[in-house]
Amino acid sequence: MSAANWPGWRGSGGNGLAAEKNLPIRWSTNENVRWRVPLPDRGNSTPVVWRDRVFLTQAVQASNRRGVLCFDRQTGALLWQSGVTWTEKEATSDENPPCTPSPVTDGRRVVAWFGSVGVYCYDFTGRELWHRDLGRQMHQWGYASSPVLYRNLCFLNFGPGDRSFVIALDKKTGRTVWKADIPVIPSTVNRQELGGPDPSVGAAAAVKLSEIAGSWATPLIVPAAGHEELVVALPLSLMAFAPLTGQSLWNCDGPNIGAYSSPFHGEGFVGYAGGGFRNILMVVQPGGHGDVTKTKRPWFQSLANSQSHLGAGVIFQGHIYLVNTAGISECFDLESGKTIWTERLPSTGGASGSYSSPVLVGDRLYVPNRNADVFVLKAAPKFELLAVNSIGGEPMNASLAVSNGDIFIRTAKSLWCVGL
Repeated sequence: MSAANWPGWRGSGGNGLAAEKNLPIRWSTNENVRWRVPLPDRGNSTPVVWRDRVFLTQAVQASNRRGVLCFDRQTGALLWQSGVTWTEKEATSDENPPCTPSPVTDGRRVVAWFGSVGVYCYDFTGRELWHRDLGRQMHQWGYASSPVLYRNLCFLNFGPGDRSFVIALDKKTGRTVWKADIPVIPSTVNRQELGGPDPSVGAAAAVKLSEIAGSWATPLIVPAAGHEELVVALPLSLMAFAPLTGQSLWNCDGPNIGAYSSPFHGEGFVGYAGGGFRNILMVVQPGGHGDVTKTKRPWFQSLANSQSHLGAGVIFQGHIYLVNTAGISECFDLESGKTIWTERLPSTGGASGSYSSPVLVGDRLYVPNRNADVFVLKAAPKFELLAVNSIGGEPMNASLAVSNGDIFIRTAKSLWCVGL
């Protein structure tokens, strides 16, 4: 990991771990704020950082723009903005505006996915290098998966909707290297296929799936016994592909019909927490072949009393740390799945839930909620709240970016840089 860069969603390893030693624990609107700049419209994407540049995807709905903004990390000055106009109607949820996927960079190019508009690649001056039209993305909840760079490839989990696939593009040209289609989910499914009744389902034995089926998960590169695997959470299955060829390596039952959250990894395991029909938590040992549900899944549990998860988790010193959509922080034992603690986080405003993924810095967890409060917790088997930091109650669904002593916070109104 590099303390200087935060090149993609959840950092350089995609697991929310930051190699930082001098981050602030406390801040407010007038304490430890380096700068704040207004944004032209709301959005859910997370900033990414490379040296002196901060990149952010941004939709401007009044002008039908989809694009990337580039800021100076020292001052917050807008250096350039590049994008495209898209006038066709685009289905999405009110809580999930266009351009939710975060951009990704390798220090030379910045890649962003704009849903039906396509995948766009820019250089560090904002000049378009290439773009790919992958066809229409159609789902009433929109899209959210961020692109991932690995060697000479750019991975994308295209979906949800009737056209869903995992694709690898050449990051220099945008041409397709490999593509794996995702099977279409049937229009209805019996509750027993999802692990039995759930209070959110109601009395019907079969439920229409058009509103909830699909995957919004970001792919994850995972080390496994001398090689690496591309792991993606998909409807009803966690799947691994060979990154360079797209060969299917293994699959594991467990995720819901809607994969709203993304997998996470650490200490030899891949974790996944999902919700919807049922709220579940599971871990898998990578490196298997075929169906590894029984051989590589040490444990799986339904979280009957938990809310669903949109943010991914963190694995640290034999424990899994999560925050669910109700704003409750959770700690589980990595080997057994046993619940260690659950604690509701004390929001300063009405939007106490969390759609964000935590960041681990040393032995501290930085956890945002939808009120733009950021909680600093001790990552330990005993719950300890170290600080509650508020910046005025601006709506927020993004995760944090951490780079070289600074924390970058994207709200619906502003981009903030917090540092000592």
